[in-house]
Amino acid sequence: MASACTNATTTVRSVRLFRIDGFSLVSSTMGHDECFKFRWDVDGYEWELHCFPSYFSAVWLKLMFLSDADATCNVRASLGYLLVHPGLDGLSQERRTSDVFKRPNDCTQQVYLVNKVDLPVPSRSSDDHLTVQCTITILKDLPEVTTSVPVPTSNLHLHFGELLRSGTGADVTFLVSGESFLAHKLILAARSPVLMAEFFGHMREASSPNVVIEDMEPAAFKVMLHFLYTDTVPELDHELQAVAPMAQHLLAAADRYGLDRLKVLCEGKLSGGITIDTAATTLALAEQHNCSHLKAKCIEFIISTPAVFDAVVATEGYRHLEASCPSALTSILLSMRGRRLKTNIFCENLARFMLAVFFPNIRDFCLYIQSIKGFSRIGKNHYMLIQQVARWILDLVGRLRRVALLLAF
Repeated sequence: MASACTNATTTVRSVRLFRIDGFSLVSSTMGHDECFKFRWDVDGYEWELHCFPSYFSAVWLKLMFLSDADATCNVRASLGYLLVHPGLDGLSQERRTSDVFKRPNDCTQQVYLVNKVDLPVPSRSSDDHLTVQCTITILKDLPEVTTSVPVPTSNLHLHFGELLRSGTGADVTFLVSGESFLAHKLILAARSPVLMAEFFGHMREASSPNVVIEDMEPAAFKVMLHFLYTDTVPELDHELQAVAPMAQHLLAAADRYGLDRLKVLCEGKLSGGITIDTAATTLALAEQHNCSHLKAKCIEFIISTPAVFDAVVATEGYRHLEASCPSALTSILLSMRGRRLKTNIFCENLARFMLAVFFPNIRDFCLYIQSIKGFSRIGKNHYMLIQQVARWILDLVGRLRRVALLLAF
């Protein structure tokens, strides 16, 4: 779903004429800060025009905003003003000032209208007046108009999948164990750095329309091609038991052609269902293709219990592991040694705990044992009793050590 927002602005305008009769008389008697006030409503907002007739020998204007603060929200408005008087055509040009009004009593700066000396002297009292045309213009933001257009989901992978299926425009043929596969060099090169080097580097396949693939199953190559075009591997969506061989072949192919995403997908799939029958072969695969996560999972499974270890050792896959990946066996032995080392540390801490329980002060106990050698201070019965207690403690620690070894294996 795509959305398009449109902001529109409209204007509200109001024009009025304000007339001050007897202007000559009143302007001569009013102070600099005294003014005439004219109110009117524009678009629901209340405004007040201030006219200063004697502000330092000139006529000045100011617009004030009077609406309540709760009813306002940054009102943008302008004041246009024009002196309307016969014989003053040169002075009768509209000028304008604008401002943003946020709260009551906000106002524009005072603006100059006319100097009183420029006004003609009225010949009769009926002509003694000042008329000003004022225009208030309010800029209003219309509500946002949001137009939602339903956008279909991307089907780019379907288009590329159909291109692979049809072979339209194909410029390379892969020969895999007697089967041929049409493809497009540009697409493959964009997805695989290895194929980029083969097709557009200095290798012999750069100008050859046929490429022979060795040591790969046609079914696995077909799935890899589909991944290169669509970035999907529907074959891995099934149970691991059914797709384990395919996942292993794909992992090898992904490592061969630098397809990191496909390699991680296969590694994750194989890590989720390691069994006695597949542990050794999967470990060999992980070792050969540098899959550290998968390798750790396999070793963890193999040394989980003595029974599992014995069962894995009895498989044909383990014999293959011994012949092809001796380094993997070293990793297993190191993991087992690390587990036994943890067991020894556990037993040592347990022995310390037992001694602390029976003999809180180890130093005093050792000094006491040294002092009774040769039966110099206590009788033979006491010495034999101490020896019996010591043997009992050692026997208990030995039993606990054996139990801990079984639990930790």
